[in-house]
Amino acid sequence: MNLPYAGELKALKRSGRYRERRLTDETLLDAASNDYLGLSHREELHRAACETLSRSPYHAPKASMLVGGYHPIHAAFESALCEANGFESGIVMGSGFNANIGLIESLVRKGDVLLIDEDYHASGILASRLCEGEVLFFPHNDAVYLAQALERFAGRRIVVAVEGIYSMGGDCVTREVLELAIRHETVLLIDEAHSSGVIGPNLMGILDHYAITPTPLMVKMGTLGKAYGSFGAYALCSEHLCEYLINRAKNVIYATAPSLYDTALAHHALDHIRANAASLRADIESRRQIVAEILGIDVPGLIVPIPIGDNREVMRLQEEIKNELGVHVGAIRQPTVKKAIIRLIARLEIDEAVLRRVCERFVPILDKISR
Repeated sequence: MNLPYAGELKALKRSGRYRERRLTDETLLDAASNDYLGLSHREELHRAACETLSRSPYHAPKASMLVGGYHPIHAAFESALCEANGFESGIVMGSGFNANIGLIESLVRKGDVLLIDEDYHASGILASRLCEGEVLFFPHNDAVYLAQALERFAGRRIVVAVEGIYSMGGDCVTREVLELAIRHETVLLIDEAHSSGVIGPNLMGILDHYAITPTPLMVKMGTLGKAYGSFGAYALCSEHLCEYLINRAKNVIYATAPSLYDTALAHHALDHIRANAASLRADIESRRQIVAEILGIDVPGLIVPIPIGDNREVMRLQEEIKNELGVHVGAIRQPTVKKAIIRLIARLEIDEAVLRRVCERFVPILDKISR
């Protein structure tokens, strides 16, 4: 029998883009995952979530949000998120990928325009192919280009999609881009997967960071599988937009409601972050300073992209760091990024002395690139 995708797999191997699943090696220090604050290790949060769940007569959502799956655990978390972030209403969702698909597909209707940053997550890129409106990718964080596009499409309903912190580059959306979208009264979708829990005086993300008050036309999408140490996602917005999403977003209408355990766990994580924001912020700042001091890379959060360029070289370096230092770093290749990078995450669970050693390992590599 001819294997139907043998040619594609062969091409991936030839280009150094072949991927495979590997069981997590728990003996390695994790400098690759998005568990920024190390909350996935906190036993007290797990116990608290189990205690919350034990008070419910059932432990699974059983159905979609609109067919009996909406549980008080969901509602309580939505309320807490809204209170913490200054939004009127919210919806918990299955995952960040799932949320972006549902939000973009539902918000951009026939005759509308989607202006989306070219570095937006793959889920948004896929969603842009599903929506009925006109789609324009604007150069990353290019406020001049965005302003021209907003003028060009004036009079039409416009959705602008950006990330708070970009997942691969580690940089923030600029204040200017956000203010342009607000001033032109667009529907502004902000993917805060990598910024919520990491930046801002209260660690609530990019709006907190810039002290921008949520408007009735904003949608903040956040995930629970990163700083919150759980699994799932949410969308925060005005009551009007929430009403619309409940009636249009297919990931809300047709998917089983999010896990009760994961939602409860994220709620306790949110409480932990709010109660410990000052100390967490100090730990984040300390790691940012180490990265800046040793590598000369100034990042707003904990994502440190180290340009390598070659697919095979980035895989070799990942293996070398693992063998030399017992540390797992991310090796990111196309199509996730244009050119291969090591993605180092300066997680709070990593001892600062270890982080220094890992950073020092990359100094000669960066020196070579800069020559």
